[in-house]
Amino acid sequence: MPAKILLVTGDAAESLEVLYPYQRLREEGYEVHVAAPSRKTLRFVVHDFEPGYDTYTEKPGYTWPADLAFADVDPGEYVALVIPGGRAPEYLRNDPELRKILKAFFDSDKPVAQICHGPLLTAAIDSLRGRRVTAYPALEPDMQAAGASFQDTEAVVDGTLVSSRAWPDHPAWMREFLKLLRAKAPAT
Repeated sequence: MPAKILLVTGDAAESLEVLYPYQRLREEGYEVHVAAPSRKTLRFVVHDFEPGYDTYTEKPGYTWPADLAFADVDPGEYVALVIPGGRAPEYLRNDPELRKILKAFFDSDKPVAQICHGPLLTAAIDSLRGRRVTAYPALEPDMQAAGASFQDTEAVVDGTLVSSRAWPDHPAWMREFLKLLRAKAPAT
């Protein structure tokens, strides 16, 4: 029976930041479950970098079903957690059920991969204090306010936490996360 990984997200998550780790981890042999505030079809977005814009642009992305609601998650069933970015973390960080899930993963020192705006979630439960992280570069002040040391690089590994800036960094992010998973929580 394959080990299970939980991916937490919601509407307005960045399509690539959900689907790339979802597919890559399944390819590696893990069972991946998508959890959201409710069990429904989620609507993702595409963030792109276009000449002449001071920040990323946003367009409608893919839709994807949530396998379960946050309230139905038993963190003990999962060996690791993935936290995609996009706009979803802005509102998800206020969800009390999700905060319990996140805390359980950090309390158990299980592998956690976060990318882009995903660190807003781990900052909300005070799990970044004293850690080295990266995130979407505009979040540097937020990461510092959360007590983290921000590094503007493709991937940062601090213990069982692997963080990355955004979808262009996927290869480095998943390479580091998979190293950690193979050592701590093999797929089978």
